[in-house]
Amino acid sequence: MSASSPAKSSPEQPWPVRVVSDQIAAWIHRLGTVWVEGQITQLSLRPGTRTAFLTLRDPSVDNSLTLTCPPKLISESPVPVTEGSRVVVRGTPRFYTGRGSFSLQVSEIRPVGVGELLARIERLKQALAAEGLFDPRLKRPLPFLPTCVGLITGRASAAERDVVEVARGRWPDVRFAVRNTAVQGVSAVPQILQALAELDADPVVDVIILARGGGSVEDLLPFSDEALIRAISACRTPVVSAIGHEPDSPLSDLVADLRAATPTDAAKRVVPDVAEERRRIAEARDRTARALRAWVDREQHQLTAVRSRPVMADPYGIVTSRAEIVGEALRAARRDITRIVDSESSSLGHLSARLTTLGPAATLARGYAVVQSVAGEHDGRVVSSIADAPPGTQLRIRVSDGALSAAVLGATPAAGGPARRADPDPTSPTTEENS
Repeated sequence: MSASSPAKSSPEQPWPVRVVSDQIAAWIHRLGTVWVEGQITQLSLRPGTRTAFLTLRDPSVDNSLTLTCPPKLISESPVPVTEGSRVVVRGTPRFYTGRGSFSLQVSEIRPVGVGELLARIERLKQALAAEGLFDPRLKRPLPFLPTCVGLITGRASAAERDVVEVARGRWPDVRFAVRNTAVQGVSAVPQILQALAELDADPVVDVIILARGGGSVEDLLPFSDEALIRAISACRTPVVSAIGHEPDSPLSDLVADLRAATPTDAAKRVVPDVAEERRRIAEARDRTARALRAWVDREQHQLTAVRSRPVMADPYGIVTSRAEIVGEALRAARRDITRIVDSESSSLGHLSARLTTLGPAATLARGYAVVQSVAGEHDGRVVSSIADAPPGTQLRIRVSDGALSAAVLGATPAAGGPARRADPDPTSPTTEENS
């Protein structure tokens, strides 16, 4: 078995430690030269030694690498390299088989300047904006009166004092859930991410304030970290960013639901002023009372105007006037009807008198009689001529007070006139009367 290609390991033929170390070293050394960016958290440079040891940490997560380099690489750097510096190093991965440790053997260190940091932040800003993380439509409204305010800030910091004192001065009953974290340096982002996750998961917290005082660009770098920006965007609880002062503009200001110029401004934005709210309530009550009184007065005036109208002032007046008109019409109708009835009654009396005068009864009363044949085919026919009643004809003679039955005994023509028009003599012996 050669050292470069050992046989496959097994429980019966396990690899020695040196073989495993050689295999790991071979794989790591294949990586070649790499450029790595991070923040120096530990620097060990002892006088008289030929190797300087550094620890390079990822600002966003809890991950670090051990670096080794010649001491002059640090001492001769144009920009001082100290703990907390943001650097880019060029190195080769090395695995030391003797002690089983890994490090990055550095051949070049480039401190990251402010200009480069700002350029990187600008590129990250454009990328996140293209994803829509800064879209104003995603901003959530803050609650009017939060039950509990989550506060992420440095321990015993002026930002914490300003937020708490101003908020309680405006609304004494406000409650805070404070999470003290590092607000700069390599441990800031992991601690802030943990605190943000805890407060967002707490159902009592209604709004979260991320507060820090002013500082340099390097000091505010954690608040432009991509991991933190995405975490703020994913929060279900509204987040207020109060980082630095008015000129400072980390990316957290763009992704937060509300940007406050200072921590004091954040407290004023999140918590309402109890005195101001009471004044507004009093003003609203006064406006409501005035509006109500004005409405009542207006309705009362309208009601008075309606009641002053004639139809409402004397509702029976129109009925009375109409009743008089109806009464007068009834009286006129009665007069007209009476006059018509009287006129028609008078006409009827005249007609009745004329009818009585011209009627058979009046004629009979004057001594005339109506003679009718009784038997035969001419029963009931009026006898107007002697020819209509030959001898032996049965007659009915109607007079004014009754009727007589008779028989024709003979006929005597009228002298000087036609025989048909001769009036029989009532005393003639040819007429036989029966009572």
